[in-house]
Amino acid sequence: MMQRRIAVISAAASGIGRAIGEALRGDGWRVYIGDADAASIAALGPGDASFAARVCDVRDPAAVADFYAWIASDLAVCGAEGIDLLVNNAGIAGPTARLEDQPVDGWNATIDVNLNGAFLMTRSAIPLLRRRAPGSAIITMSSTAGLFGCPLRGPYVATKWALIGLTKTLAMELGPEGIRANAICPGSVEGPRIDRVIAADAAERGLTVGEVEREYKRQTSLRTFATAEDVTAMVQYLMSPAGARISGQAIAIDGHTESLALDMEA
Repeated sequence: MMQRRIAVISAAASGIGRAIGEALRGDGWRVYIGDADAASIAALGPGDASFAARVCDVRDPAAVADFYAWIASDLAVCGAEGIDLLVNNAGIAGPTARLEDQPVDGWNATIDVNLNGAFLMTRSAIPLLRRRAPGSAIITMSSTAGLFGCPLRGPYVATKWALIGLTKTLAMELGPEGIRANAICPGSVEGPRIDRVIAADAAERGLTVGEVEREYKRQTSLRTFATAEDVTAMVQYLMSPAGARISGQAIAIDGHTESLALDMEA
């Protein structure tokens, strides 16, 4: 009988992370969720045999250590030895401004969540992934902003490029043990987060929200935003037999973006 597969997902009490967790649970996985938003964790309700959640601030080494200690304890109760998948989903948009106007605290906060958080989560996950290797994997949420420059989004872009470099390094370090590492690079994804980014961009540039949204959609050949379901489907594919030889890749889910350039003279 095949052993039940187990995933750990950061920032998965809502949004894309929640969608990934629900899809994996539907596929028969047990899913551990960590999220800094205590209210969103509480809204999930009590855990069950498939879904367990706990507050975890990925910026805090002690909090991450406590989160993994909780997972290890629960795995022992379940008779499991490790995990099959880590999804580094935690991230913030960061400030919207030209680089010379970027606040230092906003820069540091973006680095802390997006990059340092992925480092801390991954470092603690590797011993658990080894116990299920070969076949275990790390999927990190980067962005098309990790493939192109993007005006007004310096901190965010810097972290998303860094996450791709980290992913390729992990693929090289862990590949001989049968552990894969890939980055998913969504473009703009429908939902409250991109709505906030568009509103901030519009305010910074003196444009309407509708004008900025149309500009964002014109950046892609398909002229549409991606959906959480599009991202979820790629996670499922990468963890299926069809994705078993895919590692070290930065996979765009964006409707084909060629540039994130904006009209900075508007």
